[in-house]
Amino acid sequence: MNFKKVKILFMGTAEFGIPTLEILNNNFDLNTIITNYDKPSGRGLKIKFSPVKEFAISNNIKFLQPKNLKDQSLVNEIKSIKPDFIIVVAFRMIPKIIWEIPKYGTINLHASLLPNYRGSAPINWAIINNEEYSGVTTFFIDDKIDTGDILLQEKIKLEKNINAGDLHDKLKVIGARTVERTIIEILKNKLVKKKQVIEGNYKTAFKLDKKNIKIDWNQDCLSIYNKIRGLSPFPGARTTFIDTNGGNKKVIFYESEFEIFNHNQKNGKLLKEKDLIKITCSDGYVLIKNLKMEGKKRMNTRSFLNGFNIENYTSVK
Repeated sequence: MNFKKVKILFMGTAEFGIPTLEILNNNFDLNTIITNYDKPSGRGLKIKFSPVKEFAISNNIKFLQPKNLKDQSLVNEIKSIKPDFIIVVAFRMIPKIIWEIPKYGTINLHASLLPNYRGSAPINWAIINNEEYSGVTTFFIDDKIDTGDILLQEKIKLEKNINAGDLHDKLKVIGARTVERTIIEILKNKLVKKKQVIEGNYKTAFKLDKKNIKIDWNQDCLSIYNKIRGLSPFPGARTTFIDTNGGNKKVIFYESEFEIFNHNQKNGKLLKEKDLIKITCSDGYVLIKNLKMEGKKRMNTRSFLNGFNIENYTSVK
């Protein structure tokens, strides 16, 4: 079979999809890319192209940026392409009038071992919850979110110090290879799809928000350590330094260690020990190694303490 004649339409926006795009472009007929429309971002509200749009431009691939995926002109254009597959990586919900178009189906790549961690932040929550394993899943899209029949899964063991950025970079490469294998095995009629079955302690990849990225200093050391690495480098685990007069400074933590220690101090007490920031929690201390004040540059703790008088602050919340 000549795989270069297999027509692919790709839908996605984030950098996570770039290795998949590279494989699709090299080994199949990557005909068209659909990505999100441009939005102003940052302090200057400048238009910045998404990584997927940049890929399309640099590789001279036709791309579309629809605001409404149910628009009939878009549906008609996709039908005219006659794709064998639509491949979706980190995109919004696809309506049935689109996902039922391709000859072999519409396949989504998800960065978890489904059915666990359905949702928008599977990489973050796997680390926050101290999972031993993570991985990727390819599945047929249906009319709900992340619920379709599973095609292939690839599982990896997680190192105890891995952060969300490192896991993202591993899974995007593994995911690309899994998408390629999924397409080839479907074309060779070697793949048996299977229903998602929820068993035992089912876990969800909730959308990250202001509330759930904040550190709870009443938790144990390991839970706080996992939250910091699970939110690093983005969006970062948040807390607030409280000064002696009741004022505060918002701070973002990116890297830490911890010490189990039986102390009698209140949780959330802010301590300085040489070039370290130590914060009490339920069973010891969390040691902050890398951080930044909100709106400032990220730096290691030693550099941070050189320009910040932490003695004026007593606790965190």
